[in-house]
Amino acid sequence: MSLIRSKKRVADHGEVFTPAWMVDAMLDLVKGETERIDARFLEPACGSGNFLVPVLQRKLAAVQMKFGKSDFNRRHYTLLALMCCYGIELLADNIEECRANMLEVLSDYLGLSLEDDLYRAASHVLSTNLVHGDALSMKTTLGGPISFAEWGYIGKGKFQRRDFRLDALTGASAFNAEGSLFAGLGNHEIFKPTKTYPPMTIKDLAEQNGPAPEAAA
Repeated sequence: MSLIRSKKRVADHGEVFTPAWMVDAMLDLVKGETERIDARFLEPACGSGNFLVPVLQRKLAAVQMKFGKSDFNRRHYTLLALMCCYGIELLADNIEECRANMLEVLSDYLGLSLEDDLYRAASHVLSTNLVHGDALSMKTTLGGPISFAEWGYIGKGKFQRRDFRLDALTGASAFNAEGSLFAGLGNHEIFKPTKTYPPMTIKDLAEQNGPAPEAAA
């Protein structure tokens, strides 16, 4: 695979793709986290998924090892693994390709059809977690602030979502620095979600993605 799409994109955007061997070596530095299903990863220049795809693959290997014998748990923890992968990308074709690549990995692992509620729920999660925007300005391409959903699996087939602004989250290190006025406070006292959603099932999330293909025809 070529590490560049075109010289113009390199000149205009500094776009150079990281080779797979280097991605694996870098992920091995945090191997334990890549194999923890609920560990969150953010790639601020995610491209087409050079880092996020192997992160998801490692998480799915952990899902298989822990929940492979239970289809119910395997499906729900597979979605949680996806929910914990985040990305920002400036170029429109890259972000669409990244979403498609991530969805393909998940779909192939579970053998999903386009009509499956889990496929549609995953598509909705990716539209939320993979943002078309600029990580430096922390704004979307439409000019609004980038927000991310904090997803959690609360058991019995239900997920919890809370939204946080990226510019607030990146202030955590400054607030928690030794000597800071806010160093004695817990994160829950500083960072407030912009929105909290009621618990949702896979079916609820699928409905956020619009009608199923056969219903839309």
